[in-house]
Amino acid sequence: NFFAYKNNLKNGDSKATIQNKDLEYQLEITNKSPKKIDGVLQADFYDFQGAKVHSEKKDIVLGVGVNPIIFPYKSASSFLKIVYTLTVPSLQYVSQWNAEYGYENIIYNPTLPNVAYNAPQKYFPADLNKIVIDGWLGERLKANTELRLQKVDEEAILAGFINRPGNHSWIGEHVGKFLEAACNAYDNQPKPELKNQIDRTAQQLIGAQLTDGYLGTYDMDSHWTSWDVWSHRYDLMGLLRYYELSGFKPALDSSEKIGNLIMQTFGTEKGQKDIVKAGGHVGMAATCILESMGELYRFSGDKKYLDYCYTLVKSFDNPGGPKIITTLNAEGRVDKVANAKAYEMMSNFLGIVKLYRLTNDNQFLRPIETAWNDIVASRLYITGTTSSFEHFQDDHVLPATDKDNMGEGCVTTTWVQLNYQLFCITGQMKYVDELERSIYNHLTGAENPQTGGVSYYTPLVGKKPFRTVITCCMSSVPRGIAMIPLFGNGKINNNPAFLLYQPGTYTTSVKNTKISFTTTGDFLKDGKVNIIVANSGKDKFPVEFRKPYWANDFSIQINGKKQLITNTQTTSIERVWKKGDKIEISFTMPIIVLDGGKSYPNQIALQRGPQVLAYDKSLNNDLDVNAFTVNTKSIDLQPSNYSLPSKWVGAEKFELKASSDNTSKNIILVPYADASQTGGVISTWIKKQNN
Repeated sequence: NFFAYKNNLKNGDSKATIQNKDLEYQLEITNKSPKKIDGVLQADFYDFQGAKVHSEKKDIVLGVGVNPIIFPYKSASSFLKIVYTLTVPSLQYVSQWNAEYGYENIIYNPTLPNVAYNAPQKYFPADLNKIVIDGWLGERLKANTELRLQKVDEEAILAGFINRPGNHSWIGEHVGKFLEAACNAYDNQPKPELKNQIDRTAQQLIGAQLTDGYLGTYDMDSHWTSWDVWSHRYDLMGLLRYYELSGFKPALDSSEKIGNLIMQTFGTEKGQKDIVKAGGHVGMAATCILESMGELYRFSGDKKYLDYCYTLVKSFDNPGGPKIITTLNAEGRVDKVANAKAYEMMSNFLGIVKLYRLTNDNQFLRPIETAWNDIVASRLYITGTTSSFEHFQDDHVLPATDKDNMGEGCVTTTWVQLNYQLFCITGQMKYVDELERSIYNHLTGAENPQTGGVSYYTPLVGKKPFRTVITCCMSSVPRGIAMIPLFGNGKINNNPAFLLYQPGTYTTSVKNTKISFTTTGDFLKDGKVNIIVANSGKDKFPVEFRKPYWANDFSIQINGKKQLITNTQTTSIERVWKKGDKIEISFTMPIIVLDGGKSYPNQIALQRGPQVLAYDKSLNNDLDVNAFTVNTKSIDLQPSNYSLPSKWVGAEKFELKASSDNTSKNIILVPYADASQTGGVISTWIKKQNN
């Protein structure tokens, strides 16, 4: 351990393009010994295809401390991988260090999956580039892109691939998570700087792949231990989303190499490994590559990957395996599956439900519906998340302080993904209800809109611990937020649908005719939504309008004429839609009183519209939440004139009449997702008066 290495460009930006530029590629070698050492340093330059394009060797003297060695080179290639080999004969020392620079600024040519889903699909999302979301959700999407995704430390999340091993065992998951989130964000709101970041990250990841297909961060002796399969799962998800967005064929080629290596390595044949033993949490951290292999089948069209999905499902019941489907069918409870680890288990749920979509085989849908029902009935927090200490707990045990490690960000995002898949399959509004509950509360509440910091565990009682260091949740939460445009608008049974009523625009086509809608208004403030039809055709067709479960007095007028509202969760209005048609939607948002249940007896929380409200101590003169009570027989909540802090993101604030020492007192409540953004201690749970 005499030597440490660091590479950079002496005369350029390491994140910029490199093609046809006279650049000085520098390797800094730190000599930690007490004396000078003679050695030989060779630099071999390779292009993206792996062809050697340049080589240079230097005799060097390494003084004590940092020694910069420069290799000038003008590359005809847009990408370079440099393999430095240091030889020190006196120490019989030979070591290599890798560096990657550049990327090709490709023209995106989006591609469709090679294989369509076989199961019926009731909901089709809007094309991400055909929907614009403004308002409160739009602010959160913008912050997610600009303050989180564009601030990701690319060097840190790629380092373990370029020079193995990585600095911790699950460092490999972050690149794939970033790529998936960033591709969705770019698809929705293209930004040149984000595209450069996506291209650079994806191509440098591919450039680090070994010839046998391995694309993990472990040294050779540790392949397929700990979180190695898990990291390959996320490699696949990120690279396949990049391929879908860009049409960049090497991303698919790289994915197929991963898939082939996984199939070669894990199975029941002689010499193959048991995948259950290759990941933690009763094997669930490895078997969840099921989702990625299903996606690989969709984009490659090669049926061997689908066949392997069945092999993975069978592995659930291997000796020592998680028995996911078997247990759900027998017990009907997620806390009885394997070790009840929520993130890894629901990651497997995603693979199972997508396998249903590929096969239309109900044996894969039924257990997931069972799991969903159990979570919603017994294990779901009021803000749309689950888990404490990362595990599903017993029925209705929902501890919510900052000491309870509740609502892991990865769990929240995976819950959103699961509800989205089930909504696509069924078109049922109960899944939109849960999507909405999460995105308006726990999901967005886990990312600070001022800083882009992410809260690993996001409490309902305590301070949200926002940080910008690399963690699994810092990479997961942005994925969930970047999904939001997928279910703001879309089609149900091929009819345009309004689901969340966010301001913005939505463009689609019906019967080969383009139609656009522009939505304005801030329903979070006044319960009013205005929609203008921007263009029209000659055909009559229905438009579906969701009636939120939290809305009363739901009313729709078209060009001033009141429409008949059905008692169902959606209202379908069929007509010839004309340019300039004005759709006016209004509703009231009565306060919903939520009971504290087993974990918070004699306490309540309040919900207004889709948003759960919270007490933020920093907005209430640091008065402790336990110092007052609320009369639940007469909830008096009114809009407040309170001046929020100058950089506060969000406009909604309310005054609630409470009692403290038998004295009436007004306290300030804000949406849970907005609370604690300035570091305040919060509580959603408030004591009831003894009535």
